[in-house]
Parts: sequence; C-alpha cells; structure tokens
Amino acid sequence: MTLHIYNTMSRQKEQFVPLEPGKVKMYVCGPTVYNYIHIGNARPAIFFDVVRRYLTHIGYDVNYIVNFTDVDDKLIRKAEETGETVPELSQRFIDAYLEDVKAAGIRPVSHHPRVTENIQEIIDFVQKLVETGYAYPSGGDVYYRTSKFTEYGKLSHQNLSELQFGIRIEVDDRKENPQDFVLWKGAKPGEISWTSPWGEGRPGWHIECSAMVHKYLGETIDIHGGGQDLQFPHHECEVAQTEAMTGVPMAKYWMHNAFINIDNEKMSKSLGNGILLRQVLEQVRPQTFRFFILNAHYRNPLNFSEDSITQADNSVDRILNCVTNLRHRLETALEGELAEGVMDRINQIKSQFDSKMNDDFNTPDAITALFELVSEANVYLQQEQVTASTLRALLDACLVFDNVLGLLTEETDELLDEEIEQLIVERIEARTLKNWARADEIRDLLTEKGIFLEDTPQGIRWRRK
Repeated sequence: MTLHIYNTMSRQKEQFVPLEPGKVKMYVCGPTVYNYIHIGNARPAIFFDVVRRYLTHIGYDVNYIVNFTDVDDKLIRKAEETGETVPELSQRFIDAYLEDVKAAGIRPVSHHPRVTENIQEIIDFVQKLVETGYAYPSGGDVYYRTSKFTEYGKLSHQNLSELQFGIRIEVDDRKENPQDFVLWKGAKPGEISWTSPWGEGRPGWHIECSAMVHKYLGETIDIHGGGQDLQFPHHECEVAQTEAMTGVPMAKYWMHNAFINIDNEKMSKSLGNGILLRQVLEQVRPQTFRFFILNAHYRNPLNFSEDSITQADNSVDRILNCVTNLRHRLETALEGELAEGVMDRINQIKSQFDSKMNDDFNTPDAITALFELVSEANVYLQQEQVTASTLRALLDACLVFDNVLGLLTEETDELLDEEIEQLIVERIEARTLKNWARADEIRDLLTEKGIFLEDTPQGIRWRRK
C-alpha cells in the first residue's frame, strides 16, 4: 500500500514520495501567541499530530516543526492592554499553548522556533529579496513586489489581477502595487524593534515562516500544512518569497484542513462564538475532543455542537471500555494457543486501517476499522474461556491503532492512586463481612471521584469516566 496525499497546489491526490528516503520534513504554521488557542487552532494541531504519528508508524523519521509568532501587531496591542512587555506576554501564552496541546494528547514536535529568535535570518532573507529586485524599501518598510513573481496565485489558484479572496487591499502610497505585501515594518515610537538596513523595525507576518522553513528544514520540504484560512494570503506569500530566493519549490505537498463551525455558524470574532480549547477540555475528556476532530475528514468542515460531542463521548466510551476489559481479563486469563482465525481477522482489520490512512489520512474510515476491532474483541470478551494470547493479540492491535489516533490516554496504563486503591480494598472487605451499607457508600464515593466499579466473576472491574 502506498500513501497518497491531496496536494493543494495540484488540486489532486498524489503518491507520497519523500525528498529523502525514510525521512520527512514537515512544517505547520503555529499560533500567534497573544491569547489562548481556540478549537479552530486545535484542529490542525490534532490532525497534523496524527499525520506525524502515521508517518512514524509506517517507518519515516519525521522532523516536525511548528513555529510561534511571538511578535506582531496583535501582541503589541495586547501587551499595551495588560501592561506586560511583548516577550512576557508571548511567553505566558506559549506556556499556555504547550499545556493545552499536551492536555489534548498532542505529542511534542521536533522544534518550536520563534520569530524573535530568528530576526537576523529574517533580515538576511529580506535583504536578498531586495538585492534581486523582488522587494523594495519604501517609507521605512520593505515590500514584496508581487508583479515580479509571475506565478503569484498558483497555490490558491487565483489570478493576480483578480485577487479578491482573503485579502484586504488598503490604499497605501508607499506600495508600488496594491497587492504588494510587507516584509519588514518600520517601528512606531515605543514599539519593540530590531535594527535593520532599513531602520528600526520588525518582521512582517509572511516572511517569518519562509525564513524559518529555510533555516530549520532547507530549501524544499516534504509537507507544509495549516488551516484553510492560511492558504491565501499567508501561504501564497510564503511561496512567492521563498521560491523567488531559492528558485526551487518551497514544498512538495501542501495540506490544508477545513474550518470548524459552532452550531452550524462560522466561528468568528464578530459573532463572539469562539470557544477556547481549554474551556472544552474542562468539560470533556481529551479523547472525546480528539475523536470529534478525527471523526471527520480533515478537508471537510466540522460542526461543533452539544450533540456532536455527546456522540463522540459515547464512541470513546466504547473504545475505552473494550481496552479496559481486555486488560482486566488478561490479569486472570490462562496461557494457551491463539483462538483459531483471530490473527487473520486482526491482520485483515489492520490492512483496512492502513488502507484508509494511506488514502489522504482518512481518519473517519480508520476509526471505523478500529470499531471493527473493538467488535471482534468484544466477541471474545463475552466468552467464558479465552486465552491470554488471544486477549493480548487483540489488545496489542488496539494499541497499534491508538498509537496513530491517540484516543487513549496514559491513565489507562496507570494504577489507581493510593486513596482510591485503599477504598477499593476496603469495599472488598466490607462485602466479605456482608457490610453492604459500607460497600455501597464506598461505591458512591468512588463514583463521585469519577471511578466506576463493576463486580464481575473475575473480580472488580473499574474505569474512569
């Protein structure tokens, strides 16, 4: 089976062939760290986490970069409001971002470069564009000359003379052309700034990613990703800047995820319907939110609603209960031969899972394969006698799938904390002494702590809710 990826540049699925055998260079645009991330930011974070997990699963060594925009107009305005410096503000929200993505089960990336750590590289990049005529200084700023890059618009498939989507063109006498965009912004009095050949200033938004991709991953990378909203102008401008300087494609494959709506309405500041990731994770399990994100194809819009989260939560329960039951039965199961046909069925489902993931990371259908495995496992769990080797094979297959999807959390591997362990032991003793009132009291207390108990012939089964 061969991986195929839908390439935004070509508007078709293409066979994935890395630039270097066995290795993948992937860059995904990260947050502007002036606030907590909302669920729209969380979608690419979770999806591209799964992309990296799957690429690793099929044998690639992935160098995965996600940048932090830690200086721009939004940060400057927010810092003025809070009385912090821009570095203090950005660090506070970088720390919050790292907490939030960890809580959502997102694995650490290879590196998080920051704009402020790469100012000289950005200045050098802009200087080369000026020297080659692709950029020009004007009024303390430096602008990119879009008319000189004849392929401008090729990523978003727009004609330069007809650009309408995603750009606000304001009259600016400093520009040669309304579509030209800023590479270096002259600083206003009191603003954070750096010394450059064009005076004190700071980078424009688009140039930072071009410079950091070039520095950390090279002239051409395998995969460049981000949300659909970045396709134009941000990624279009990245292409123009980078390819003007290098003369080679910036990325071999461009990937963009679709938007999240809230109760069938577009999430936007004007509607005031944005929802922070940390707000969601205070109400629902991280597995539930990940399931919600991955149960739709990344190129399709998602609708966040109470019903969609409830459905996701019920689905996660089914998966977690299966894994918990497999682990529980393994504690008392006897060794013996694998059940006849079980490995054939597991391999068939694994092949289905990989086939769906190889088809442009079709996570909804991959989840369907996971549920087929859960159904298969439940058949054996219902049997009075089942060998440990059978249970172990089914559990291992579940964990292989989860290593890609991340729908289980470490809590399923952890022991109960000491307090809960003592309560369970006490409840067992109370039942032995036929102190039913105390046994029920302990059960109710554990329920309040989110621990649900079930008495089975093999002993007490527990799960977290």
